[in-house]
Amino acid sequence: MGVRNYLIEGVSGSGKTSVATELQRRGYDVIHGDRELAYKGDPETGEPLIGSPQTGGCADVGFAHWHHLWNVDKVKSLIADQSHPISFFCGGSRNLHRFIGLFNAIFVLDVDADTVSNRLASRPEDEFGGTPAERDFVLRLHATQGDIPKNATSIDATAPLASVVDDLLSRCGERR
Repeated sequence: MGVRNYLIEGVSGSGKTSVATELQRRGYDVIHGDRELAYKGDPETGEPLIGSPQTGGCADVGFAHWHHLWNVDKVKSLIADQSHPISFFCGGSRNLHRFIGLFNAIFVLDVDADTVSNRLASRPEDEFGGTPAERDFVLRLHATQGDIPKNATSIDATAPLASVVDDLLSRCGERR
């Protein structure tokens, strides 16, 4: 994808998809990881879980979350293709430890609990975070920051979307 590759992470409802869409609108190469790279699998081995739901709706919300992985070989292949000057990978992965070192920098979209709650309340039930049980789970994750990468650069994602993306791009050395 890019000579420089950046990961944009954050809890559900932090704005990863909105940021990705705005980056694409501005002409940047973007991988929507949760759409293009994700599957349910064993976080240690990467083996796909046979018969496991691929989207929300799993009876065990925690299981669905902790087994949400990205295809490591595909991530590596996309990063190896340096046909673009900069690329953004947006989304969350529980096997991040297998490829985090390939990125030039990691950014975490940071929002307060009320913002997360309000954003998730507007989601349809078939999208992760759209059910009350999933919202409660996400709010617990938000409180503990249990699945947020360490040593990531925090971006205030409560600001207007254009400002969030401007901040992100400036931290990547991109001029307006």
